[in-house]
Amino acid sequence: MQGPQSPQSPQGRPERSGSVSYARPFVRLLPVLLIVGGALYEYVTPKQFTGVPFFTAAPLVAAPLFGRRYTVLTGIAAVLVLFVVHFGVDQPFAAETITEVVTVATVAVLAVLINTLVRRSSARLASAREIAEAAQRAVLPEPDERIGGFEIAARYEAAQAGAFIGGDLYAVQDTPHGVRLVLGDVRGKGMGAVAAVAVLIGAFREAAEQEATLEAVAARLERALAREGTRRDGLDAFEGFTTAVLAEIPHGHGIVRMVNRGHPGPLLLYADGTLCALSADEPALPLGMGDLGSWPDRAQEAEFPGGATLLLFTDGLSEARDGHGTFFEPEERLAGRLFGGPEELVAALAEEVRGHAGGWMTDDMALLAVRRPGPAYDRPELGHGG
Repeated sequence: MQGPQSPQSPQGRPERSGSVSYARPFVRLLPVLLIVGGALYEYVTPKQFTGVPFFTAAPLVAAPLFGRRYTVLTGIAAVLVLFVVHFGVDQPFAAETITEVVTVATVAVLAVLINTLVRRSSARLASAREIAEAAQRAVLPEPDERIGGFEIAARYEAAQAGAFIGGDLYAVQDTPHGVRLVLGDVRGKGMGAVAAVAVLIGAFREAAEQEATLEAVAARLERALAREGTRRDGLDAFEGFTTAVLAEIPHGHGIVRMVNRGHPGPLLLYADGTLCALSADEPALPLGMGDLGSWPDRAQEAEFPGGATLLLFTDGLSEARDGHGTFFEPEERLAGRLFGGPEELVAALAEEVRGHAGGWMTDDMALLAVRRPGPAYDRPELGHGG
């Protein structure tokens, strides 16, 4: 579900908020200006000209923009000012005057009805947004700040302001096999994508506890998504898929294991500011595309020392573009930088990517950062093994 759209420039990008803020005082004064303009028009023009369009426009402008009281007062003011103007320049009870006053009064009543309908629609929209936000929290709850001894931070950034439901997902769970986590991106938008997210999160929660290996967890997600696909109608039944990274951090070991199913590789930020991209040694198909090829997953291992932070992200980060079409490069942005913790890292990234894109994101973005506490030691010679 999407909220109100930002004002658009001719190039399709949102205008700066400053131009909107300058327009607000004018909009608030517009009904008054219309009434004053109508009065001046009636006063300075010959009798055969009428300022009724100004007076009728005032309550109609107020109806969708202001509350019921302001709309009623605007309608009353328009009728009274019109009557007073006619009282001063001609016969106030002439047929033409009565007709104009009745016309403005009728439009004022209609404006109040329009205002009532707008208020009801706004209430329903607010209710729907609250339901969507609650659904998003239920499907994709925020992980705890500490899980299994690790510091955790997650951030979901919708492409459009006010939008809550999307196809990005993440989950973190402490299990007997270590802290396991998943971050993924479901193809598509809307309720179909949310249904797939719910299925994958539910399957991950169960499989993370039960399966002995990370490869087996990936296989369970593949089967769960395949079952979901058979229940869908239309295109998604044949082309639905999810890119994902699954990771496992065993208790008491300074390593992380990963299975990458067609997703952008995570980044490992060491305590000294150096950075390592954990790209997949062997490209694999996304979840849900098992019919196109079948081979066993192979987990990769990488050193995960104390003080280091593992960052997983969806392509809403790496594919964000500025006005010249230049992609956001997380490796270049993060190399050499130090952050106080995972929350500071994801907050800085979210702010920087929106600034890079001029506030106009084309895709949802999910970020998941996990920091291993403890004293840092030297970065290993090899960033990751096979």
